[in-house]
Amino acid sequence: MSLLRSAHRARCVLLALLAVAGGSLATAGERPLKGGPIKPEVIYHNYCSVCHGDRGDGNSRAKGSLVPPPRDFTKAAELTRSTMITIVTHGKEGTAMTGWTTQLNAKEIEAVVDYIRSTFMVVALDPRLQKGRSLYAHNCVACHGDRGQGAPIATGVVPPRDFSSPQSRAELTRERMIQSVTHGRPNTSMAAFGGRLQADDIGAIVDYIRAALMVPETRGISGTDAHAGRRGAANRDDGMSQPFQSTLKPNVTAGRKLYMATCATCHGENGDGKGPRAYFIRPKPRNFLDPGFRSTFNRPALYTAVAEGRLGTEMPAWNKVLTEQEMVDVSEFVFTRFVRPAASRAGTATKDK
Repeated sequence: MSLLRSAHRARCVLLALLAVAGGSLATAGERPLKGGPIKPEVIYHNYCSVCHGDRGDGNSRAKGSLVPPPRDFTKAAELTRSTMITIVTHGKEGTAMTGWTTQLNAKEIEAVVDYIRSTFMVVALDPRLQKGRSLYAHNCVACHGDRGQGAPIATGVVPPRDFSSPQSRAELTRERMIQSVTHGRPNTSMAAFGGRLQADDIGAIVDYIRAALMVPETRGISGTDAHAGRRGAANRDDGMSQPFQSTLKPNVTAGRKLYMATCATCHGENGDGKGPRAYFIRPKPRNFLDPGFRSTFNRPALYTAVAEGRLGTEMPAWNKVLTEQEMVDVSEFVFTRFVRPAASRAGTATKDK
């Protein structure tokens, strides 16, 4: 019986770190205080934006590391409110999206879903704004850019308006924008479109710009730019120094033994995902040396991935198999050896004996 138990445990640990490919990235955020007011914009930018992006378009650092990529809410018209609540609550099989019931309560989940729908999905849910997006793509994007940021043009010419800037949000009323699109702007490259587009089309373009491109700045609360502004760029805390939420102190030596004995056959002794058994594993074992992985997975994210598992794979939640100390140990070894070998001890005092 002990041999069977040992074999089962070895198999469990061997596959455990596969969770890292799609575990919860958003643990780098800060959970709102219990009993305090629900702030859905903070919940989104601390828990969701790491994958789904500051603008809900899936344009994040995690995009290139997840298959399938994070959902682009700006084009997700098919998602109903109830479907989204179910997915946030229970996760979605076959993707890196896990359930959030251990992090958020039902009211918080409903609030963040409503925030996503009212902030990022407003275009996808409004046929008029969808029409405006199409017209913008055909008539405006060459100068103003796909995100309204203004495309570079020849020196000496007044640059196209950056709709995403605070100045634009403060200055541009809907009426002024309609006048500019209709009649053009003197002494700029902005041409008049009144002779090419109907008044309703111009209104649709302007409404699309105002709804989708003239969005408030999110830096400072964003999970993809955690703690921005507290220090200079060179010393910015990117969330990677956060310690484990557990009070247990990690033992790197124990974690190394556990990894080398049971994980290296898949992930490789060098953490490059090229272990001897990697060739027949689908999806491929995670390459811990990948820059995208290194830039997004801190200690809490690693631990959560190991503990809670990954939907859509054969890897279950390993907190049913390993002790909390073992999960802390192996997560710390992966972090200190592969993720941040140079500065890994800054966030957690490790016990190595």
